[in-house]
Amino acid sequence: MSVTVTRTEGIAVVTFDVPPVNLYSLELHQAFDAALDEVEADLPRAVLIRAEGKLVSGGVDVAQFHAQKTEADTKVLYDRMLELPERIAALDVPTFFAAHALTLTWALEVALACDIVVASERAKFGLVERVIGLTPTMGGTQRLAERAGVGRAKEIVFTGDLFDAATFERWNIVNRVLPVEGFDDAVLEIVKHVAVGPTKAFGAAKQILRHYESGGVPEAVEHTTAIAAALFRTDDLQGGMESFLTNGPGKATFSGR
Repeated sequence: MSVTVTRTEGIAVVTFDVPPVNLYSLELHQAFDAALDEVEADLPRAVLIRAEGKLVSGGVDVAQFHAQKTEADTKVLYDRMLELPERIAALDVPTFFAAHALTLTWALEVALACDIVVASERAKFGLVERVIGLTPTMGGTQRLAERAGVGRAKEIVFTGDLFDAATFERWNIVNRVLPVEGFDDAVLEIVKHVAVGPTKAFGAAKQILRHYESGGVPEAVEHTTAIAAALFRTDDLQGGMESFLTNGPGKATFSGR
């Protein structure tokens, strides 16, 4: 079992590998924490989360649920599980999730905590907790509702069905579907395109959208100008404006500072 961080061109690639089917466990979560500690210690310009193996994930190790003896113990476990997607969602740089194949339960919930979800044509997705009499515990239900609406979230959770990448793209859950051939390289090119942009401005956009998620347009409007004004201190805004005035649009290069 491993969760590794590799870096390329300003991108931190976080790869999890838990043979044979990448089940969630508390041990995997601890490995994710260590990887995210490494990411946060030297924050990149973008983060890509991906999996090794034939599946992105076959789900959760149900034995850890069954081992809990009380409702209070169970809540402690669920609170711990929820920390993973919440920590990823809190990152102030663009985050991407690459789904190359079957992506169930916790892995889908982590994907939904990322800014952009990219899937291969053969990927399938599902929140299948109904098979053990449970509801998703890692934020997937509400994040599906944000992306696709409450009705779709209910359909996905209630049926426990598997949905293909094209359907999830049509429902605005997946951002983009790519061919299986060359999938990893194509995903990395998408991430690179974002990683060379004005990273601080992207972080500001995420802050504004968090206010929108919390309180709708009025709350977002209340905070927008202060968040945008703080970009005045960034090298990228000052350099970007100078480049625009001197060389015209589209010529600026950004350092992420």
